[in-house]
Amino acid sequence: MKRYEKFAEDIAELIRSGVLAAGQRVPSVRYASQTHGISPSTVFQAYYLLERRGLIRARPRSGYFVNDNFVGPSLSAPELEAVPAAEQVRETTEVDVSELVFSVLDSIKDPHTVPFGSAFPSPALFPLQRLARSLSSATRDMDPRVTVTDLSPGNPVLRRQIALRYMVGGLMLPMEELLITNGALEALNLCLQAVTQPADLVAIESPAFYACLQVLERLKLKAVEIPVHPQNGIDLDVLELALERHPIKACWSMTSFQNPTGAQVPEERKRALVELLRTHQVPLIEDDVYGELYYGQHAPKPAKAFDTEGLVMHCGSFAKSLAPGYRIGWVAAGRFAQKVERLKLMTSLCASMPAQAAIADYLQHGGYDRHLRKLRNTLEDQLRAMLGAVTRYFPAQTRVSPPSGGYFLWLELPEQVDALKVFHAALAQGISIAPGPIFSPTRRFRNCIRLNYGTPWTDTSETAMQTLGKIIRSLMGH
Repeated sequence: MKRYEKFAEDIAELIRSGVLAAGQRVPSVRYASQTHGISPSTVFQAYYLLERRGLIRARPRSGYFVNDNFVGPSLSAPELEAVPAAEQVRETTEVDVSELVFSVLDSIKDPHTVPFGSAFPSPALFPLQRLARSLSSATRDMDPRVTVTDLSPGNPVLRRQIALRYMVGGLMLPMEELLITNGALEALNLCLQAVTQPADLVAIESPAFYACLQVLERLKLKAVEIPVHPQNGIDLDVLELALERHPIKACWSMTSFQNPTGAQVPEERKRALVELLRTHQVPLIEDDVYGELYYGQHAPKPAKAFDTEGLVMHCGSFAKSLAPGYRIGWVAAGRFAQKVERLKLMTSLCASMPAQAAIADYLQHGGYDRHLRKLRNTLEDQLRAMLGAVTRYFPAQTRVSPPSGGYFLWLELPEQVDALKVFHAALAQGISIAPGPIFSPTRRFRNCIRLNYGTPWTDTSETAMQTLGKIIRSLMGH
C-alpha cells in the first residue's frame, strides 16, 4: 500500500468510526503533513482519493470536509458476507432472466426518459464527427479486395493498432491471437461456445452483467454464482471451492470496473485468479470493456497480463470508450484463437469492414488518448455529482461503493425496499433505473439498484435523483 493510500485509509477509518463526523473539517494539508511526517503532495493525493470515494469534499478557500449525511463506502450482498465461504457455493442454476431484462431495455428507448438504467454512456461524450471523417476517408481509400481478404480475423491495420495498445500496457501479444468481432458481446459469445457445450457449468459473478446471463440462457449453460466484493471483485475463496465441487468448464469475469458493482480486482488478486484457474485448467473469459475508463494515473493491468498458458481470452470493445454503434470489439483468444476464429467464420464471417477501417484510421490519426483523458475526467466529475445527489436525497441507510472507473454506481437500499417497485414507480415518473434482480439468475439483490452516471449532469439529472429519493423513502413507509 502506498503512503497516500495508507493515510487515506487512516482518515477513512476516522470517518467510519464517527471520530470525524458529517460536515466536520478534516485536518488541513499543512497540519496533516507536519503531524504525520508526510509531504503535502502525499496529503493531497490522499484527499483526492477520499474525494473520489465520496467521503470528503473540498470547499473553496476553506479546506476539506466530511460529506454531509455520509454514505458508507463498503457494500456487499449481506447474505453472502455473513456466512462461511463453504456455504456460499450454491447449486447450479438454469438461467431465465430475459423478459425482465427486456423490460428494462425497453424503458430507455424513450428519449425523454432519464437514462439512469442505460448500459451505455451518453453519445455526446464521444468524438462522433471526427470518427465520421475517419469513416469517410477510410471508405474512400478502401481497396475493394479487402472485402475478400479481410474476413476474420479482421482488418490488419486495426489489429496492429490494438496490439500496439497492448504493448504500451506492457503486454506483448502476437497479432495471430487477435480477432475483430461485432462488439465485445459477440467476442464473449464466441469464447463461451469455444470451450463449452449445452448443460455445461460456467462460473459467473454475482451480481453479474445481465448480458452474461442472457448468453448463458441462449447457449443453455448453467450458472455457478460467485459473489463479488465491491472493492476486490470476485471472491477467490468461493471460486476455489466451486472449482473443487463442480465440473466448471469456464469462468466469466469483469476484472476492471465490474458491471454492475464497479469493482476493481487488485493486481495481485488478478494474478491469483489466473493461477487458480490455471491449476484447474479452466479458461478465463475476461470481459474488459471498461478497462480504458480508469480514474487514476495508471491503467489497470488485465488478468491477461498474468496468463502464461493461453488460458485467458481477453475481450474488449470500442463501444464504451470511443464508438457506440460501430459495434467493433475484439478478443485476444490465447490457445483458443483458431477455434474462435472458425466459429466467427461459421456465424457472421466478419465485422463491418468500413467500421473497422474507420476506427483503425482514428487510432492512427484521431487523438484517441487525448479523447480518453477528457472522457475519464468527465465521468469522474459526473460520479461526484451523482454521489452528492445520493448523499442529499437518499435514505441515510443507503450503502454505496464509489468506483475508481467506469460509469456505474451500485447501491444497496434499505432492506425493506423492493428494487422492482422502485423501477416501476420511477419509470412512471420518466426515470429509468436498473433493478438488482436482473443481475442474478436467482433474482437476488432485490433491494439493490444500478445507476448510470455516464450522461452529462444537468438540472434534470438532479431533479430525477431527488424524485428517486422520494420514491425510495415512500417504499420504506415514511
